[in-house]
Amino acid sequence: MKHLQYIFDYSLNFEALNFREHPELYRVGKGEQGVLLVEPYKSEILPHWRFKTPEIAEASAVAIYALFCEYLKNKDFVGADMARKFLQMGYTRSRRYANYKGGKKYPSNPQQAATSEESKHLREQILPRQIDPKKAASARIFKTYWDKAKTHETYLLLKQQHLQQFDRLVP
Repeated sequence: MKHLQYIFDYSLNFEALNFREHPELYRVGKGEQGVLLVEPYKSEILPHWRFKTPEIAEASAVAIYALFCEYLKNKDFVGADMARKFLQMGYTRSRRYANYKGGKKYPSNPQQAATSEESKHLREQILPRQIDPKKAASARIFKTYWDKAKTHETYLLLKQQHLQQFDRLVP
């Protein structure tokens, strides 16, 4: 059996789109895809997104989770999914900064390599880990809220409805 996945549509004119008015255009995608593109949600959630210290991360995760719950209350799946993505991104970015000083994993950016072979070579040159306990604590906080969000009963129901109504599965 083939693995099916949902594809985020990057071809849309995100600067002109309001996904609250056009939820039918929103694609869930994989992981954090589109987290910094989908309006008006990006503008509503991004000001709350911080992870510098565990205290800041806690306040951030609480605020974003509250927005998540408000979106669910309004049956706004796109908003809830975007809040879930910001919680996920809080975890992944905190983890990256916890593991690598300044959040920099590679000495050079593999995405700016001229060839795929050069990119592969750059990806093999991972900088040594330097664990930052504060960022690791921030990551744990975001992980707790992200787990609550992605398993929330109402979120899962709205997600299923959105996928059945609007999303396209691709092999």
